[in-house]
Amino acid sequence: MFKILIVEDDKELSQLFQKVLEKNGYQVKCASDGMQALETLDTAYIDLIISDIMMPVMDGLTATKTIRSLKHPDAETIPIIAMTANAFREDKEKCLAAGMNAHLAKPIKIENIKRILYEYCV
Repeated sequence: MFKILIVEDDKELSQLFQKVLEKNGYQVKCASDGMQALETLDTAYIDLIISDIMMPVMDGLTATKTIRSLKHPDAETIPIIAMTANAFREDKEKCLAAGMNAHLAKPIKIENIKRILYEYCV
């Protein structure tokens, strides 16, 4: 089963996203900030990360840069998808420069999620 980590500080959005993904057959773990995401990667195998950008403790860009620099075997290759209200071209470029693979703008459209999951989960 494909394992997804959702990194999102909005608890309601995180729970909703988790339910949608689980309903579609994915196993989901949640973290409320980048630091919790790093802790999760230390203890669980994750196939894909979907991360908010603006969060307390550690933001998504810092978390992504940190993940990419880890000695973890999947650190350089695990897909990390930005999920953010920052939808300008410059925002997308910042996400990609930090090491993220793709950018989803909020509000998230289900067809965009499906496209991303199909691209990275097959």
